[in-house]
Amino acid sequence: MNTLSSLSDRLRALVQGTAEPAAQAVSGSDGQDRRIAPKPLWRRYALPGIAMILAAAGAVWLLAGQGGKVYRAPIDQLTIATVGEGPFEDYIAVRGAVAPFTTAYLTTDQGGTVKQVLVEDGVMVKRGQALIVLSNPALQLQVAAQQLTFEQTRFKYQQDLLNIEHQISKLKNDLARDKILLDGNAIAPSTYKQEQEEYEYYVKLRAATVASRAVEQQVRATQLTGATPVEGRATDITNAGVEALTIRAPMDGQLTALDAEVGQSKAIGAVLGQVNSADKFKLTAQVDEFYLGHVAAGQDTMFNIDGRDYRARVAKVYPQVTSGTFKTDFYFEGAAPAGIHVGQAVDLKVELGGAQRAVMLPNGPFYQDTGGNWVFVVTPDGKSAIRRNVRLGRRNPEFVEVVDGLKPGEKVIVSGYEAFQKMDRVEFTAGRGMEQ
Repeated sequence: MNTLSSLSDRLRALVQGTAEPAAQAVSGSDGQDRRIAPKPLWRRYALPGIAMILAAAGAVWLLAGQGGKVYRAPIDQLTIATVGEGPFEDYIAVRGAVAPFTTAYLTTDQGGTVKQVLVEDGVMVKRGQALIVLSNPALQLQVAAQQLTFEQTRFKYQQDLLNIEHQISKLKNDLARDKILLDGNAIAPSTYKQEQEEYEYYVKLRAATVASRAVEQQVRATQLTGATPVEGRATDITNAGVEALTIRAPMDGQLTALDAEVGQSKAIGAVLGQVNSADKFKLTAQVDEFYLGHVAAGQDTMFNIDGRDYRARVAKVYPQVTSGTFKTDFYFEGAAPAGIHVGQAVDLKVELGGAQRAVMLPNGPFYQDTGGNWVFVVTPDGKSAIRRNVRLGRRNPEFVEVVDGLKPGEKVIVSGYEAFQKMDRVEFTAGRGMEQ
């Protein structure tokens, strides 16, 4: 303010000192007064104009010298940390949960209305145990019609097979008799050969008929149940469609997420619940999408339960990002901790790489505001902080790796920058700040 007042006083003095009357009376040699023409306007105002431009430029220079946009903040509301150097541990901390190792879902092969619910949610079930019964009158009528068609087809097959067997038996006897006649030259060789070819034809026809019957049974079973019959296991095709209305446990385990009430209508493919493995577990966690390219299968993971340390490894990374996170599965190294249960929260430390010496800055909310591209660095006199472009690298919950732009011993504001994100300089006001 003193500098600007001094410039204003100098400008006022210049304007007053250069002001001249519009015209002056001058005595001539003839003793008469004559009027002198006034100076042009550009000569009268050039010097004051230049002075004003210089004053404005000086003001801009003074403001620039003070750091551009300035924000004043109580130092006790800021967190200031010191850049250091040491071993940087490349890991991330995530909150995981115990999950069943295997999950099998209960789905409907045929739609229908829930007729009976035979079990309660949360109970232990055995493979093949009936859990839910559906009712579908339209499907039952369709099955009845297919049963009739099947019976008619089976009767025709048996009839055709009996005819073929009869022809084979007849031709076999004819060949035995004609062989004797052929040996006695009682019949022509061509007659015997024709009978022999006819016999071979019926033998092949019998084999083809039996094979066709097997394929037809498999197709009909698939149409009725939606599943291919298991080789060596008898399939009751007449009851296959009705059987599909009974939902059974696909494996041993605990029934959870049961979604079936008597009277509810369920479409084909609807999920009615799930069966979780009851004696084998894994860990699962949602990880920030920033680490999608850093987390990989096989990485070591450590966690603690009831004061005891355990180890696991990254088993599977799901690349789909949902709400800024991606899913990761972990398998236990060795036996799972005793007494754990599905849904139990576990704090995991996922090791992304070994410890390496590096320049480090304590982690803080500033990273979310700047993306690690710039920070506010405290000036040597400790009275303010200046915005500076930097390059930061790896992060863990405690520290951020400094790649370029900061030196050990420098101090940086590591608390949030929301209030002064667009400023060039932060001036500290009275108060005692938080320092790391």
